Amino acid sequence: MAQDATILLVDDEESVQKLLAFPLEREGFRVVQARDGEEALVRFEENDVDLVILDIMLPKLDGLEVCRRLRAKSTVPIIMLTARDDELDKVVGLELGADDYITKPFSIGEFRSRVRAALRRAMLPAASARSDVFEVDGLQIDVPRRAVAVRGEPVQLTYLEFELLRMLAANPGRVYTRETLLSALRGGSQYRDPRTIDVHVRHLREKIERDPRNPEYVFTVRGVGYRFRDSG
Repeated sequence: MAQDATILLVDDEESVQKLLAFPLEREGFRVVQARDGEEALVRFEENDVDLVILDIMLPKLDGLEVCRRLRAKSTVPIIMLTARDDELDKVVGLELGADDYITKPFSIGEFRSRVRAALRRAMLPAASARSDVFEVDGLQIDVPRRAVAVRGEPVQLTYLEFELLRMLAANPGRVYTRETLLSALRGGSQYRDPRTIDVHVRHLREKIERDPRNPEYVFTVRGVGYRFRDSG
């Protein structure tokens, strides 16, 4: 993993900024700080950011709105922080395109582990898939370019949505449990609720399926997990 990655750290509490910036800088990462939502968007434009750590409760623009605006123009990994153990915040954040979330209070060890995992995933060579391009009945997945098109129209996926689709499509018909998908996509399932995979799948279906309620590509295996349509 590149240790010169740039991390945008967005939190309005100075104590939290110091607590989180120190271990990141000690590991060699460049940390750009922002104290409110508007400043976060400015700093993002000014820097080549590899990862965003984004508190939900922010002045001016809250973290959910910042996430929405970033996701509209970038697939940069986003980890959201929330001081409340609020499932609604988590689900909304994931729906808006966040890749992960951490609920305060959390250990620095857990925080560093999540950051390293997010950066490691983002820096994996895309061509590690079994095939460079998948084409299935109107759906095209170009792995090296990390590009997806449905019936000729480009579709923008978040990092995790793309990896989820790539993993399923690489093994058509194979059933993956939520725990398996979570572990593969997020570097382990500790601290995480496997049901968050359902949110990513739902969001993915909204982007690639004609009718998300009657999918053609990504199918639910009740009580188990998900599979991609059989090639036959």
